[in-house]
Amino acid sequence: MTQRVNFAQQSPELFKKFLAFHNAMYESAIEEKILDLVSIRTSQMNGCGFCMDLHVKQAKSHGESELRLYHISIWRESTLFIPRERAALEWAEILTKLPEHGVPDDIYDRVRGQLSEKEISDLTFSVMAFNSLDRINIGFKTVPGRLTRRLD
Repeated sequence: MTQRVNFAQQSPELFKKFLAFHNAMYESAIEEKILDLVSIRTSQMNGCGFCMDLHVKQAKSHGESELRLYHISIWRESTLFIPRERAALEWAEILTKLPEHGVPDDIYDRVRGQLSEKEISDLTFSVMAFNSLDRINIGFKTVPGRLTRRLD
């Protein structure tokens, strides 16, 4: 696969601002471990090879176990995730593939049972950033495997 456009070179100021937004997530109310799970799950759902590669490497460098990484796509059936992680994964999924009539109240209520309003807000911005990163890398066919850490 060959990358179509090097968006960082073509739009350096926008890319710099996007990276600042993206990296600010790691200073939010959501812990790094949950951000790792959510970034992987959104990239799985969107089919972004570049982001999957990057986010799995990040999660492993943060101490995530191999088994939990394998179970992210089956988190509903797995016993390896605590309720707070499940809520974050559910919120990430519903925002990544928005239903025609929006987010159902029962899903919001389950998430709200585990996360504060501030945490839901911060998580929502994180999901936005992960989905944006997936979309730009899918659109421009960014080649997986060239980054080993968080975008800087």
